[in-house]
Amino acid sequence: MQDRQDRRVLRSRAALMAAAVHLVSERGTTALPVGDLADVANVSRQLVYLQFGDRDTLLVAAATDLVERELIPEAGDAGASRRARMLAMARHFARRRPFYRAMLTGSCAFPMTQALNRLFGSLVTVKGLREVFGDLDDATAHDLATMLTGGIGVIVNDWLVDADDPLDPEEMADRLSRVSTVLTRTHLTSGGHSR
Repeated sequence: MQDRQDRRVLRSRAALMAAAVHLVSERGTTALPVGDLADVANVSRQLVYLQFGDRDTLLVAAATDLVERELIPEAGDAGASRRARMLAMARHFARRRPFYRAMLTGSCAFPMTQALNRLFGSLVTVKGLREVFGDLDDATAHDLATMLTGGIGVIVNDWLVDADDPLDPEEMADRLSRVSTVLTRTHLTSGGHSR
């Protein structure tokens, strides 16, 4: 009995998140009535509140789910080159631009930005930073990762919100690769020593 109920909860959550992605993408806004989300998901309004608390929490959960289902499998391949991972990320965002643009400019922009920064943080690892910058203490490695992920987030956010259509994923991957190369080259030409 409990297993059937758990599956039903998972199905209704999945339906609500799919409805959120669909409606935000279609309408280009996060200002969606909860009733519309419930209707498209074929659930009650009460279930939206029971499972998510409010509309914006549902929207951020839908974005996080989208990233976990689509982006992480494409861009998270540690065996792929850095540029290939950046290109997979850029292609995902370009393909889903209407959704992300609305999320980054609407009522849940701040939690959406935080969620994306967590994503970018998963791409910037302490191990990778130590490979480039040498032996970093944990606090410095964490601060450097935070700075880099925040910077990547701003570049991607600006691209998603302000760039002309159609978005060019190759160009975005090249931009991110150039920044990465400059950071690496600058560090290596300075001899890897702090000044």
